Amino acid sequence: MLQLHMPSSSSSPVTAKYCIKICPNDCFSSKFLSLSGASKPSSSSFSLTRPSFGTRRLVIKCRQSGFFDQKSFSTRADSEDPSHSPRHPPAPRGGRGREEVGALPPRVFVGHSIYKGKAALTVTPRPPEFTPLDSGAFKVSREGCMLLQFAPAVGMRQYDWNRKQVFSLSISEMGSVISLGARDSCEFFHDPLKGKSDEGKVRKVLKVEPLTDGSGHLFNLSVQNKLVNVDENIYIPVTKSELAVLNSIFNFIIPYLLGWHAFANSIKPEDLDQTNKANPRYGGDYEWSR
Repeated sequence: MLQLHMPSSSSSPVTAKYCIKICPNDCFSSKFLSLSGASKPSSSSFSLTRPSFGTRRLVIKCRQSGFFDQKSFSTRADSEDPSHSPRHPPAPRGGRGREEVGALPPRVFVGHSIYKGKAALTVTPRPPEFTPLDSGAFKVSREGCMLLQFAPAVGMRQYDWNRKQVFSLSISEMGSVISLGARDSCEFFHDPLKGKSDEGKVRKVLKVEPLTDGSGHLFNLSVQNKLVNVDENIYIPVTKSELAVLNSIFNFIIPYLLGWHAFANSIKPEDLDQTNKANPRYGGDYEWSR
């Protein structure tokens, strides 16, 4: 309610009461309600000069006021945009860490298995390890690998995973398997205790040889462990189609085992711009400008 005090011909001013509502175009429209008796002007009243002729018309214009009810606007925004709701806090600026602490995506474990009458073979990737630097960046301290787990069969479609033997294929060894031809073979030797006091007491040899009928390759793992008195030999035939699947898995996962996905995810345009300015020889046109 807004009270307007207008001087009249008498000695006492006349008070006009108006009901003010906010229009969409940020101006005020008024509707005259009543005229009351005389009253004393207050410090917050508006003084308007009564025209001496014609029809009296009062028009009040103002700029947008800052006295809006911010709660009503924010409540409406929250109901329309779930990202502003307290249950869905906005993502941090800069695009880093879209998930809050405690809301990180769960780890996912994957593997692919081949089951045969004599044994089963399961391949499982192991991610690389990273080391933080003083600058806040990270570097790969250890490349990832592919674990090959061989379990001997103890019955029809039954395998003894307690007796499983594990062989870790490095990046280069995975490349050797990928490049195998129909009549090619390869052999890998590992000593897990190499460089330690028990070096030579554990020997692992993995041979990949073509089958005589040309239908695929034979994966043969022999393990000699003198520490626990184990001498195991497990082999499993892998068909051409099964080897093609393994090769596809190896081709896909190798960049991740090298940590290249972490590098690609860390690339930002502003960082590249600063790098090119600081080191012009890394620019895209360096090769062509020589």
